[in-house]
Amino acid sequence: MSEPSKTNLSEKLFAPRQTSKETSSLVKLAHVVDAPIHSALDGDTEIGWYRVMRRPQWIWQGIDPIELEAILARIAKSDAPRTRDDLLDTVIGYKPGNWVYEWCQSGGMYHKAARALLDQGEKEKAAEQLITASMYYSIAAYPHLKGDDLAAQAELQANQAYRDAMDNMPHQMRTIDVKYENKTFQAFIHLPCTDKLLPTVIVSGGLDTLQSDLLRLYQKYLGPAGFAMITLDMPSVGHSSHWSLTEDTSRLHQALLQQVKDVPWVDHTRVAMLGLRFGGNAAIRLGFLEPTRLKTCVSVGGIIHSGLADPKRLDAMPRMYLDMIASRLGKHGVSKTSLVSHLPAWSLKNQGLVGRRKIDVPMLGIGLKSDPVCSEFDNQLIAMSSRGGKAITLPDKPLHDGYHRAMTTVVDWLKEKLAE
Repeated sequence: MSEPSKTNLSEKLFAPRQTSKETSSLVKLAHVVDAPIHSALDGDTEIGWYRVMRRPQWIWQGIDPIELEAILARIAKSDAPRTRDDLLDTVIGYKPGNWVYEWCQSGGMYHKAARALLDQGEKEKAAEQLITASMYYSIAAYPHLKGDDLAAQAELQANQAYRDAMDNMPHQMRTIDVKYENKTFQAFIHLPCTDKLLPTVIVSGGLDTLQSDLLRLYQKYLGPAGFAMITLDMPSVGHSSHWSLTEDTSRLHQALLQQVKDVPWVDHTRVAMLGLRFGGNAAIRLGFLEPTRLKTCVSVGGIIHSGLADPKRLDAMPRMYLDMIASRLGKHGVSKTSLVSHLPAWSLKNQGLVGRRKIDVPMLGIGLKSDPVCSEFDNQLIAMSSRGGKAITLPDKPLHDGYHRAMTTVVDWLKEKLAE
């Protein structure tokens, strides 16, 4: 796409609007007290911020730590009106200091650099800049609440940059259109080569990420190991936003898995499912539903049971997480008590899956020590529910190395289980 049309897209998307609601004002849960949380996978709540700061994940994805702090500093020093004076990232309107604005400004710089590189014929370097732009746009849209107009526009920018990047990458990417309940969602497949059938890993992240956020997982781990990677968004997010989140967290994954046999390049006899956070819930659930189609299932920091059914953990859930879940369920203006009363139904233990019987699909539950969402007990439940299953708890320090340690362990597991 030419530069003028890109510029026009940005101007059209972010034209001044008086009606755009600020992110923290959308859900309006009653009786919520701000609670702190620390996680080596997710990051931390910080005094004075609405959003949970996902520094470990963002840096792992490739965001420059110095630039990250500079963006947060610009947001913090703004004297523009806020929804809540005590929360820095609640500046109202698309203007300097607003979360979406500041992250999109940085994304736009990488986007512009990519276009200059394309003009010079530097396709691969341009693709890297486009991927970085996509990540910044995606963080601008975080935590992807329904009805957040500015975030939705940033998400469009993220998707466009991602697709443009894929057109210029050395590896192949294709889209897979999956029909479910008379609608269609889009999954992406990344291929290290196209001249043979490949062992394939289906991957989903959490409820506050887009599938485009998972590219580093392919570039650093799955691709070099010779795996194809298929990504899809969780129900209620991104390309899967037409479906609300229900207890059947894996229904879209099941529809995709059943269609994989028709996808060229995929060895449908060697397919694994990998899920991070809420994606871990879907991955393990899918193992019980489709034991003949999957070679293995892996949960990384998965929200399996404790984070959904333990009153102490639920009580400590930060406001942003509660808002995000309420948004996914389509519940606005309800009380915190009413909202969390629904969550035990998502527990795979309460659904009668993990901890009841063993299935033949070997499953891996992996987490970091002292994780507030995924307990060691959860991973033990996964291990004891499958023949050949395993639970691994890794140290939670050094903080920014958590994802790397987890994914290195996961790739070793996948190599063993997907071997011919």
